[in-house]
Amino acid sequence: MLPPRYSAPRATAPLDATLRLPGSKSLTNRELVLAALADGPGRLRAPLWSRDTELMIAALRSLGARIEPAEASGDFGPDLVVTPGELTGGANIDVGLAGTVMRFVPPLAALARGPVLFDGDEAARRRPMRTTIEALRSLGVAVDEWGTGRLPFAVHGTGSVRGGRLEIDASASSQFVSGLLLAAPRFEEGLRLRHTGARLPSMPHIEMTIATLRARGVAVQTLGPGEWHVPPQPIAALDVAIEPDLSNAAPFLAAPIVSGGRVTVAGWPASTTQVGAELERLLPRFGATVAREGDRLTVEGGDGIVRGAVPSGVDLDLGIGGELAPTFVGLAALCASPSVITGIGHLRGHETDRISALAANINALGGRVVEFDDGLSVSPAPLRGGLWRAHADHRMATTGALVGLAVPDVEIDDIASTSKTLPEFTRLWDRMLGR
Repeated sequence: MLPPRYSAPRATAPLDATLRLPGSKSLTNRELVLAALADGPGRLRAPLWSRDTELMIAALRSLGARIEPAEASGDFGPDLVVTPGELTGGANIDVGLAGTVMRFVPPLAALARGPVLFDGDEAARRRPMRTTIEALRSLGVAVDEWGTGRLPFAVHGTGSVRGGRLEIDASASSQFVSGLLLAAPRFEEGLRLRHTGARLPSMPHIEMTIATLRARGVAVQTLGPGEWHVPPQPIAALDVAIEPDLSNAAPFLAAPIVSGGRVTVAGWPASTTQVGAELERLLPRFGATVAREGDRLTVEGGDGIVRGAVPSGVDLDLGIGGELAPTFVGLAALCASPSVITGIGHLRGHETDRISALAANINALGGRVVEFDDGLSVSPAPLRGGLWRAHADHRMATTGALVGLAVPDVEIDDIASTSKTLPEFTRLWDRMLGR
């Protein structure tokens, strides 16, 4: 049965809202992996509870880790206590549509004894996995595949991985690098990893991985651009507080540019490796005023697009943080002059082909978007209501809600896809709008 359509609410007044957001998916799933490989029990405080993190928890449990909820922390669910166990195979792992699960867990499965089968949603079978499969084979791990470089495949772990030197092309996703680095301390010879491709997207995500390793006492050397060395060593147990998800803040902080008024996100970290930190720098390109006071980041949009304060278009290279691109493309569709957004070719291999999906959705509402290999050009055009297709992609759904603030009668076909990283999206969106 098809999910009910979500009628995107329009902005009826300038915004004046303060919100707190749940924990970072990227940090939660990295810390879950490291906690499962650590030398003792640890605790994750204020983790994200969403489909992606629950799939990671299930995957790690199936490999032998004990992961239990503790008392609640705040509005978004309990802490997690993780007790490592001997890694065992004989498991079937459902990755859903979670890139972190499909790319972080296979190197762990290589350290387990016995076969581990990986499969996921239909859309997950279209996401590139060749780099992980070939990397494990280069490290001496047997991998059976039926998806020609994609899901499903089976990793035949023997309880150890030799490690050593490895070259990969991670042009399609920085997650290929992160997945190997997270497991590398447990390899017999550690890992000396070199990226051979022309471009490596989303470097902040790799820096995040390195920071989480170093916080647990792991010595990680960056030898040069695209090259790292991780010696074999223990991974320390740790109690970790998870930062709020700053990428999930993007549509909320972009909303006052459309609706006018202001939105504040509380709990903003003083320093972070999250890509969402770029919002503070990039939103002023669309005419917003951004201010930070303590742990509160506030974006003011003046009168907003709906009251005639329409910003000029922008030229943005978002190679540093492609996950922010859907929000910025949604804003660009409402601007007064053309925009060009580049550096996002890797988004074609995300939950959906985000470049094509954004172009199709905006053009279906009367927009003028042209896609090319590495991005999109967006020209001004009056938009009308209509169906906005989420394509099972949380960021596509939230972008539809953002556009719907200014365009009447936008209907999102699957708002529940936001459960991937932000199950509370519609509740928080309504709270922001004073509904």
